[in-house]
Amino acid sequence: MFVPTSIMTWFEVHESLFWWLTISSALAFIGTLIVVPLLLIRMPADYFTRQRPYYHGRHPIIRWIIIISKNLFGIIFLLAGIAMLFLPGQGILTILLAITLLNFPGKRYLERQFISLPRVLSTINHIRGQAQKPPLLNPNREKR
Repeated sequence: MFVPTSIMTWFEVHESLFWWLTISSALAFIGTLIVVPLLLIRMPADYFTRQRPYYHGRHPIIRWIIIISKNLFGIIFLLAGIAMLFLPGQGILTILLAITLLNFPGKRYLERQFISLPRVLSTINHIRGQAQKPPLLNPNREKR
């Protein structure tokens, strides 16, 4: 395989950057393997059927801290997920995690449609069942 010398030179000059990206991508991959199941297990069974977010009744300052923090983490995960599309790691899974953290119009509808897919819901409920947690309620079947 022919690789132009300019690319090889760039990799030689930026070898430490390449290794840092590889290590951080591997850590992010391992992190998503741990964090995503934990978030799915800790999620309340009625998360997708309730009308108001979990932080609705809290003090306004705490509510804004929660909103800003989760959106900041969402942006970080989104950027990392986009990078992982080109680097080793679970780019699509990380982008999906980012979307659940970000606030934008129509997000709740998209989440409910995605979680209502039979294979997605059964996979998540299988993970929850192994942790002895009740299954997530299907937002398209449950009364709100």
